[in-house]
Amino acid sequence: MSNNFKVLFVITARGGSKGLPGKNLKKIGGLSLLGYKANSAQSCKYCSRIVLSSDNQSIIDEAKRYSVEVPFIRPKHLATDEASSDSVISHLIDWVEKNEKDCYDAVMLLEPSSPFATSDHYTKAIELFIKKKATLVLGVREIEIPSVFTSKLGSNNSIADLVEKIGLLSTSRRQDQETEVTPNGALYLISWKEFKKTQKIYSNSQKSYGLLMNQMDSIEIETNQDLEYARFLVSKGYFDVNDWMEVKSA
Repeated sequence: MSNNFKVLFVITARGGSKGLPGKNLKKIGGLSLLGYKANSAQSCKYCSRIVLSSDNQSIIDEAKRYSVEVPFIRPKHLATDEASSDSVISHLIDWVEKNEKDCYDAVMLLEPSSPFATSDHYTKAIELFIKKKATLVLGVREIEIPSVFTSKLGSNNSIADLVEKIGLLSTSRRQDQETEVTPNGALYLISWKEFKKTQKIYSNSQKSYGLLMNQMDSIEIETNQDLEYARFLVSKGYFDVNDWMEVKSA
């Protein structure tokens, strides 16, 4: 595997979370959500560099505690609810190329709201990316309910569409259905060159791959209930926080 593959890790963490105010600085087992991402990223042997994209001074101060670089302050117009991840990555790439005259093979976008990804997940994603000559690798998890068992609720609570879909199946047992996945928010590995060309994270479907992660590692923190559930799991030993407490040598 190439040791010359350059990956710029970026933690994206704005200050205006509405579902769980101050989310990125919330702690689980004594470590902030941002801290989980910073330490796991720095433990990955492919991490050429790790930076923060944020508009919030408290988040910036927390990132610096974990030796994350803060080369710029994210512009306010990219820190709203309407701002897309595409626009944040575009700003990052433009800033690096303009101000540092540098470029990378890929960007690893990390969101603190999915704290339990590990350096091993990042390594596997990067090695998959290199092997497949991918333009995108996403962290994904298996969905609990296959899409054949879902539909819109019709007028007057009609489930006609759902019954029709299930009626066409050769078997209605859930365990007999093909595996379906959804993004889990744990990692987004994006081709630098492809993004510059398209300005989109989701561009070339034929060169996009998923890194399947289990349900526990895929936990996302969006509400206070999510946070309390994660704290419960840590308190009961389902996760060993020591795995994220210190940066491990590559």
